[in-house]
Amino acid sequence: MNGEMEATAQDQVWAQEDLLRLLEAMKVALPQKDLTKYKTSESHLDWQKVAFNSYTAEMCRLKWLEVSKEIRKFRTLTELIVDAQDYIKNPYKGKKIKKHPDFPKKPLTPYFRFFMEKRAKYAKLHPEMSNLDLTKILSKKYRELPDKKKKKYVEDFLRDKEAFVQSMMKFREEHPDLVETITKKGSNVPEKPKTPQQLWYNHEKKAFLKTRPDATTKDIKDSLGKQWTQLPDKKRLKWISKSLEQQKVYEETMRGYIQQHPELNMTQEDYVKSILTKAERHLKDKSDGRPDKPPPNGYSMFCAELMSSMKDVPSTERMMMCSQRWKLLKQNEKDAYQKRCEQRKKEYEIEMNRFLSSLSEEEQRRVLGEEKVGFKRGGRANSPATKKQASKAKANPEKPKRPISAMFIFAEEKRQKLQQERPDLSDSEVTRYLARMWNDLPDKKKEKYKRLELVLKAESEKKEKEDRSRLPDPPKTAQDIWQQSVIGDYLSQI
Repeated sequence: MNGEMEATAQDQVWAQEDLLRLLEAMKVALPQKDLTKYKTSESHLDWQKVAFNSYTAEMCRLKWLEVSKEIRKFRTLTELIVDAQDYIKNPYKGKKIKKHPDFPKKPLTPYFRFFMEKRAKYAKLHPEMSNLDLTKILSKKYRELPDKKKKKYVEDFLRDKEAFVQSMMKFREEHPDLVETITKKGSNVPEKPKTPQQLWYNHEKKAFLKTRPDATTKDIKDSLGKQWTQLPDKKRLKWISKSLEQQKVYEETMRGYIQQHPELNMTQEDYVKSILTKAERHLKDKSDGRPDKPPPNGYSMFCAELMSSMKDVPSTERMMMCSQRWKLLKQNEKDAYQKRCEQRKKEYEIEMNRFLSSLSEEEQRRVLGEEKVGFKRGGRANSPATKKQASKAKANPEKPKRPISAMFIFAEEKRQKLQQERPDLSDSEVTRYLARMWNDLPDKKKEKYKRLELVLKAESEKKEKEDRSRLPDPPKTAQDIWQQSVIGDYLSQI
């Protein structure tokens, strides 16, 4: 009996008016304050009160179950009925618009046309192959296809694409209520500016599709992926400028939008954000005349100049080599580096003031903020910790020095001979040449210098142990301290 009722309920065609009346009857049958889960309300609903005309209670219940499959259920039954009413009135609205019988179908891509044409043939030739293997073979065949043969599929695709665009325009005219875009809340918010890379990518993508209209998204990404990083600075600056222009327009429109919508509680900080990376910002500032920051001291300047010629030296050994070379310099040579550094700092201040005067107030604040951050990061040289370390170093002049590396022993052994043979080379070029010689040296010959390094290291450790084993000076008595202070006061008066 129940089976027959279900069959009749499913076979009977419901008119839209009857469906809406069913939903109204359900609304009336629900309690005024419907706050329980929809399943609970559904199970307690009196379907006898919902039944109307020739539709029995069971037929109404089954029809409701059919309709409720099409809507979201994580709400109360009252809210579900409202959604169900919208669905009955317009079943193709939103994402389901593509299921409409009049909605035009998108044209097949050139590759898919080739695939559909050849699949049956290859499936007969290779019945043992799976669908995945067939797809791989056909995609490879399409890639190897000459441009002349590909042209046929591309032309068919472009012709169908034009027809699709016209059919779509006609569909929009005939069904304006369906095509009405499902706008999100706040969709009239101004569009955010694009980054320089996004602007460049969109431009290059259009040019790429003109030459290869059948290209997939993967093909475009593979082709354009690494080109941005290899782009010359001049071309990159062009897109940086365009991106900054977009940002200015966006900020102006956002100010007007916030005034019209005070309920958003948005501040300037919420939308005024940099769209440039650190590298792009540095490039833009440099093109505008921002000077490069000078090194904080003479030692840093020496290291920077020496490291520019150490590209072949492993990064782990660069700082060690710089430190060891710096120790070999005479004091007057170190003072010369410090004087050059001080002179560069003065020049930097003049250039920076000139650069700041050419900027707006907002940009000035940004640059000065970056300078402060940089000062904090680089201001470690004058910190109490470093002063303490320096005082410790002065207090222990006999402290053993760190042993030099095997590479440095080799370099110092060969340096003089190389300078005599090649007097045309500068110090930095000699260092670079010696680094290459060390890298090309066989492991057997390297062992000699590594043994020397171990010997020096052992001597250094032995000396350090001896220094540690020495007994400290006995503590002074209160009388000794008093006598010293009295004598000191007396001598200072004289």
